[in-house]
Amino acid sequence: MGKYFGTDGFRGEANENLTADHAYKVGRFLGWYYTKLKKDKGEEGPARIVIGKDTRRSSYMFEYSLVGGLVASGADAYLLHVTTTPSVAYVARVDEFDCGIMISASHNPYYDNGIKLINGNGEKMDEETISYIEAYLDGELELFGQKWDEIPYAHRNAIGCTVDYVAGRNRYVGYLISLGMYSFKGIRVALDCANGSSWNIAKSVFDALGATTLVINAEPTGFNINENAGSTHIDNLRKFVVENNCDIGFAYDGDADRCLAVDEKGQVVTGDHILYVYGKYMKERGKLVNNTVVTTVMSNFGLYKAFDELGIDYAKTAVGDKYVYEYMAKNGCRIGGEQSGHIIFSKYASTGDGILTSLKLMEAMLGSKKTMSELTRDLFIYPQVLKNVRVTDKTEAQNDKDVQAAVKKVEEALGDTGRILVRESGTEPVVRVMVEAKSQDECKKYVDEVIETISKKGYVI
Repeated sequence: MGKYFGTDGFRGEANENLTADHAYKVGRFLGWYYTKLKKDKGEEGPARIVIGKDTRRSSYMFEYSLVGGLVASGADAYLLHVTTTPSVAYVARVDEFDCGIMISASHNPYYDNGIKLINGNGEKMDEETISYIEAYLDGELELFGQKWDEIPYAHRNAIGCTVDYVAGRNRYVGYLISLGMYSFKGIRVALDCANGSSWNIAKSVFDALGATTLVINAEPTGFNINENAGSTHIDNLRKFVVENNCDIGFAYDGDADRCLAVDEKGQVVTGDHILYVYGKYMKERGKLVNNTVVTTVMSNFGLYKAFDELGIDYAKTAVGDKYVYEYMAKNGCRIGGEQSGHIIFSKYASTGDGILTSLKLMEAMLGSKKTMSELTRDLFIYPQVLKNVRVTDKTEAQNDKDVQAAVKKVEEALGDTGRILVRESGTEPVVRVMVEAKSQDECKKYVDEVIETISKKGYVI
């Protein structure tokens, strides 16, 4: 991770640590860089860069700032307007754009925002290009064999233009509809759109496939994205599904790259449940390439026990959908994701896609002729306790021999009935201690034992 960009883009509070000036400069660099790359390859015309945004008030400011930078550097900016992150990835790939930009802070509150960068293959931008952007932001850019105090502006007919590209978003909607393998007629589906990017897309997809679609939190004001809504506040949807006799409910986050579900009984279906349900569905139909589901180290111990019983292999990556996708691409895996509901179906998309995930769960339900509660019944999710400890030095604390001994003691005590995971935060001076076991009390006991050792050794702030 760099100075400005983390695993999911450049994110911060709007006009505090992420400003309109930052966005303008990011646009300036991308417009210049991709136009120059085309020119150096002997290709005519400006770079083509596609932009989408979520429903935050500040997204308009960042959109205009990015566009200003792009066209000033000679690129053409194609505007999808309010749309989802996966739609930007889809359009960037299918319509052969040089890159894509999504303006969103995902599940964060409205006053935050972010700039997510997507390459021409619809994947997260490579670290090398991001390092150039960060160097330019700091006035330290060295590229193409020289140091740049400032990159050149475009002049006269080389200045870029903007293009209204809502047709690209509409084509993405059509693509999602085309993936529906069964009619949803007679199925009551609840959607929680988080007052975010999915508000004007998700319902149209389910309606087109024949569902009786009931929607909540689809009235964005610019200030209510994720506010007591969506995948991070799923209790409202649980209640709504039961009260309205729905067969299933889906909750998205602000930019709709994540999805959690609620079964017909009002029980939450997490990302781990989704990996289990669809991994099993693929296995039963001979579609699980490499017989492998890709998870992160934060997936529940119960998921791995269930996969062992099903004879399904699994990989564990670092936390972050970026790492999940990298492993999938390298090893040819078809499904992977995170507990948070960021699920990647690599045959159909290059990033997590909440609406696509919904469609795949519907396919599993209708194809197996079972309710969602029946599909998840055999997955036992182990109780989990996770505590964050602020420390003086997270690497030293983790590597301390006494801390490691305490962790090993817990591992031996748990055996094959649970697990312990100690890892450092990527952005804060924090060590995270997590235990999964058969009871909440057991989890808490073992977490506290390790934290007590960290404290005794003087690492706790």
